Amino acid sequence: MIARYWSATTTKPPEEYRRHFTETVVPNLTSLPGFEGCYLLESDQPPGETRFVTITLWQSTAAIEAFAGPDITRSHVEPEGQAALTQFDRTAVNFTVSVHVDGGHPE
Repeated sequence: MIARYWSATTTKPPEEYRRHFTETVVPNLTSLPGFEGCYLLESDQPPGETRFVTITLWQSTAAIEAFAGPDITRSHVEPEGQAALTQFDRTAVNFTVSVHVDGGHPE
């Protein structure tokens, strides 16, 4: 399994990006073969700023290519997502999941 890490910040209301993620990104991802799940994490930063981290889970790098294109390190941020963000990573980091614990049972 591959975990894809990407982050962004916003000074806009965080619900704008959260809504885009749940209403647009998630339906797009769930339609792709090899997509295994995702997390949207958020943290309050200096006053008035929110940081988002996304972690998407994939069966293989080939599955990521179907989403991101041939350069799997390049981030894929739709215009609506960009509009809700102040700054976002232009690249994503892909990690091989070497240990996965689900409900207290290592896999």
